[in-house]
Amino acid sequence: MSVPPPLHLAVALDGTGWHPAAWREPGARPNALFTAGYWVDLVAEAERGLLDFVTFEDSLGLQSSHLTEPDERTDQVRGRLDAVLVAARVAPLTRHIGLVPTVVATHTEPFHISKAIATLDYVSAGRAGLRVQVSARQNEAAHFGRRTFPRLRSDDRGTPDGRKLIAELFEEAADHIEVVRRLWDSWEDDAEIRDVATERFIDRDKLHYINFEGRHFSVKGPSITPRPPQGQPIVSALAHQSVSHRLVGLSADIGYVTPHDTGRARAVIGEIRAAQAEAGRAEEPLHIFTDLVVFLDDAPSAAEDRKARLDDLAGHTYTSDAEVFTGTPGQLADLLLEWRRAGLSGFRLRPGVIGHDLEQVTRGLVPELQRRGAFRHSYEADTLRGLLGLARPANRYAAA
Repeated sequence: MSVPPPLHLAVALDGTGWHPAAWREPGARPNALFTAGYWVDLVAEAERGLLDFVTFEDSLGLQSSHLTEPDERTDQVRGRLDAVLVAARVAPLTRHIGLVPTVVATHTEPFHISKAIATLDYVSAGRAGLRVQVSARQNEAAHFGRRTFPRLRSDDRGTPDGRKLIAELFEEAADHIEVVRRLWDSWEDDAEIRDVATERFIDRDKLHYINFEGRHFSVKGPSITPRPPQGQPIVSALAHQSVSHRLVGLSADIGYVTPHDTGRARAVIGEIRAAQAEAGRAEEPLHIFTDLVVFLDDAPSAAEDRKARLDDLAGHTYTSDAEVFTGTPGQLADLLLEWRRAGLSGFRLRPGVIGHDLEQVTRGLVPELQRRGAFRHSYEADTLRGLLGLARPANRYAAA
């Protein structure tokens, strides 16, 4: 009987935690939220736990309790630092863990993103990735003034106009990713000569125009940044529905999904694998992670009581697009190993309160999984692609 591969684990970092009242908890450090030291400490803790990578949440508008529009609340965390810049600040102070900032493709030029993530890959010595996100919010579009969107409430997302808009945004995201990937390849690996004697720094024949022409972008290239150390940094995306499942199958190295049981997990995985095959990528590795919001304590009742107390502070019961887990690290280990049988390769955990639940992951869950032979005891690779078992891809423009 074959032994299943070890689990991959990531943590999603967002403010002081995913519960809206997390900032009011002892140890939440809200006064440090906009300091470099705060983020360095969190990622260092995640690295001590041997996690594959961390993701950094980001957006182009203030956080909101509404899905599609801003609110006027002042009792929740509002404001954030730029995710790419935070990752770049953390990178020199870590050695192994992957760093995956969120970027909003809808209003950000792919040339800028390709350069930023390539730079992060250099700064981190091959540990960079990105999480692609789309946005249909009117207030975010208004920051740029280049396009407008109709008002899209949650109930409108299932209407014909809502579905059409969302499909267009994900089509644009697919083009965005394709341009970014081509720009990463626009320098061959040996394009830099750096030969003082011959006065040649680069071989101009090994820089390539990508000449991308699509509905959403027209980009000539080449990039101004040499090919990243990983060749292609990791591309990931959160997928809730069929249109985003297709994006993962077409373009991503990792998809984060949000089923609430193993039956739904199998259905989502099947849909993504079908999209992957339709895109001609059936032989390429594609990781599928499930997102879980976690509240962890030494006793199940303590975790449940803590969440209930946070719910009282927030004035409502916290729910999420992802499954919300309350319990012990051992119980979470049971759940992860059960869900792995659905075909998942890993999990992205969202700590309910980062100041408490991150250490419960690194110092409680990880040792429990190690005891069961389901998680690494040391880092086995120096790059994020290596940690995920992904080979460094060949350059599409290099001569065979």
